[in-house]
Amino acid sequence: MGNKSVSGIERTIALKRDAILVKATLQGDTQSFARLMSLYKNRVAALGMSFFKNPTDTEDFVQDVFIKVFLNLSSFRGDALFSTWLTRIAYNTAVNSVKRRKEYLSIIDEGSLYDPGFTPEEREIRNITAEAVRESLKDLPEKYGVCMDMYFFYDISYSEISEITGFPVNTIKSHIFRAKKLLREKLRSYHE
Repeated sequence: MGNKSVSGIERTIALKRDAILVKATLQGDTQSFARLMSLYKNRVAALGMSFFKNPTDTEDFVQDVFIKVFLNLSSFRGDALFSTWLTRIAYNTAVNSVKRRKEYLSIIDEGSLYDPGFTPEEREIRNITAEAVRESLKDLPEKYGVCMDMYFFYDISYSEISEITGFPVNTIKSHIFRAKKLLREKLRSYHE
């Protein structure tokens, strides 16, 4: 698992780069906004896939998010990472869509656990394992699943998840702890 926090130098570079791009966009430079989109499109799309689980809805979601970002860009203060501000908009957009659709699907999918070097037997074991995890994740309360996905699959720190979701850090830790406990119990039944 990668580093859960951005180093001080990387943070400073990102803050300055993004501030320059935001300022230029607000002054009418559409290429600067295109650059912001290219920097963060994958992050937004990954979040969208975890909620919608299909490319068509995810593509619509990404477009909706970047429209909202563009329309609200003047409210970005620059005291936090642009990526955090953007991800919060994306998260809120997804949650609102899910409330309308009443479903949440985890980021775990068939392609995420495979390595071309696996033997057919290893692939089958991983397929069965992935299916068990997928089924177990479906049974988690939505707030637990969202925190699990962000922490384990997006490699986002507790503090950044807090900024994105609005949940206090201790609540996020508690959600992840409880989710792991529930998953362990659920997966134990698959093992037996």
